[in-house]
Amino acid sequence: MKKRHLKAVFAMFLLAGGVLAGCSNTEKTATTEKKEETKTEKTKQVEEEKQEINYGEAFKEAVTELAKAKEGQNVDFDKVMTIYTTKLQPLVQKRDAELQETIDQHITTVLNAGKDGSMDKVVVEQIFDKLMQKVFYTTIKQEFAEIEENWDNKDAVKEEVEEAKEFYKILQSTVEKRDAAYGTTLVDTINGGFSEIESAVEKGDTLAFAFGKQVIDKTLMKTFYLATGALPYGYATKAAAEAKKNAEEAKVEQAEGWAFYQSIYPYMKKYAAAEADYILKQFDLQTDVKTLDPEAINKAFVRGLTKVALNEYEESEENLGQDKSAVTALEGALFIDMIGSDIKTLLGDQAFTTLNDQAQKYLEAAKAKNKEEGEKLLSQIRATLQTVIEKAK
Repeated sequence: MKKRHLKAVFAMFLLAGGVLAGCSNTEKTATTEKKEETKTEKTKQVEEEKQEINYGEAFKEAVTELAKAKEGQNVDFDKVMTIYTTKLQPLVQKRDAELQETIDQHITTVLNAGKDGSMDKVVVEQIFDKLMQKVFYTTIKQEFAEIEENWDNKDAVKEEVEEAKEFYKILQSTVEKRDAAYGTTLVDTINGGFSEIESAVEKGDTLAFAFGKQVIDKTLMKTFYLATGALPYGYATKAAAEAKKNAEEAKVEQAEGWAFYQSIYPYMKKYAAAEADYILKQFDLQTDVKTLDPEAINKAFVRGLTKVALNEYEESEENLGQDKSAVTALEGALFIDMIGSDIKTLLGDQAFTTLNDQAQKYLEAAKAKNKEEGEKLLSQIRATLQTVIEKAK
């Protein structure tokens, strides 16, 4: 892929975001009433479409067509664009509006770039695939939010649980690939999370629902981490190794890493901006793939995710004595698990076992609203996590 083409495409990405950000206050004020008038109608329309469209089939059809590029076959970009605009785009735009993101502009840009030949068609397929996976992931999170909003309506909640499961089915093959590569049991963990949610709905147990939701969310996030920055099978490692043999093929894997990373980046950016931005820069297609440093990327992930875990524990401590403390305690434990193999490498198996035990004991203390025991365990957990950060520099 020619460097000038890459720069042009990413310039379009930046321009798309800039145009949205550059609206004047006057323009926003002038259109506010119109937006409010159409908001309810659009929401209703999207919800109706959600019921009618089989997103999994539409996604598979589009990716299958795009994947022809791998075999050197012609890709019918008009067909892909029709599938996208008629079936997938409304969902993407809805998530963009909620999360203040520009995934739709990214997808539209790369499809056009694939059609006019300014971007490698295999790269287009990978970016489309992974960005759509992000949309399905964030849609699962939105379904969980709707469950919380409609908790007293059990029929509606059960329907939303089923919808979340349908969106997860689209992502399940990605999870299965990580399990096969790393010997993990992510699929079983996610299935267990859904079972916990279904049981919680039947019992009306909001805390159990919150636990199940976090298990699913953070296990999917772990999936994306294993796919991008984990050693030795993340795309950072794959792209760096391939760059020594074939820079063009390496660019494809760099693109896969970039697109997968979009599901993690916003979360990491909140609590570990330096690490988050470093990783983003490494995966950026304007970065020479031959300069990718998988070990540095991995260490940035470890530092960043450890900082996220520390933030969860800080929030848990602030809420000790409340249910929210137990939920954020679970999140902290899940982020520790996310980089468990890395912690073992840095500190040794015994240190990780001890840390994991402390995280589980702290979770139980938070559940029991035992402040004294909780604070004692937190000081130990924090000390170990700070050591992880230092070792990962």
